[in-house]
Amino acid sequence: MRFVPFAGKALGFGALVGGETTGNLVSTDREGRGASINAKISTMTLSDTREHLKALGDDKVRMRNSRNGAGDNQYGVKLGDIRRVAKTLKSNHQLAIELWKTGNIDARFLATLVIEPEALSAAEMDQMVRSVAFVRVADWLNSYVVRNHPAKETLRQAWMTSDHPMAARAGWSLTMERIESSPQGLNIPALLDRVETEMGGAAPEIQWTMNGALAEIGIHFPEHRKRALAIGEKLGVFRDYPTSKGCTSPFAPIWINEMVRRQ
Repeated sequence: MRFVPFAGKALGFGALVGGETTGNLVSTDREGRGASINAKISTMTLSDTREHLKALGDDKVRMRNSRNGAGDNQYGVKLGDIRRVAKTLKSNHQLAIELWKTGNIDARFLATLVIEPEALSAAEMDQMVRSVAFVRVADWLNSYVVRNHPAKETLRQAWMTSDHPMAARAGWSLTMERIESSPQGLNIPALLDRVETEMGGAAPEIQWTMNGALAEIGIHFPEHRKRALAIGEKLGVFRDYPTSKGCTSPFAPIWINEMVRRQ
């Protein structure tokens, strides 16, 4: 009878780990044990949660994260495992804040899924965005927290003029969302002017979401598509980006044409 690795040490299930049982006990206990594990996870403290994440760590994931700039403060937990833990924890704002403050990559991934965006002040949201060093955490934060924050438009406008790379990345990420879903009030020609002037020399963290905004303009605004394609070709950002078989290149002209073709 196998048990999840963290449970024995972190939550006191030592008697069950690796234990051998036979007959009806195995079949009748399985669902009960699963419910017990979920109950324990849902009430975990910061220390419990970190021990759980540590036990779920994977060396291959840790090495891949390190190659992508994650640093050493990480366990290397698979994102699917983090999602499963979050599903059991559900919303837990206080724990999320504590997890975020650790600076640990996996803890921060988890925090973005269980935090309550509306409970954060605009200043707290801004500080969180600026505290991120790993772009994958930044993108989870933008997708799951920033986009659901009540002051996101005010923050977007401030971040669009910021020289902080993660704040600017978040600003352009929110601009991408607005271009696609609620473009009313956006000055599209002015955005294209900025992309044409700034993207070539922008920090890599900013280039990614700025390029995304360029692509969204080309996809959703036929009247600006020719210029968006021309800017992408002129700047050549992500022209040689390695792309797996079956995937679409992030190079804006390729992305625009493919998405338009699918419409």
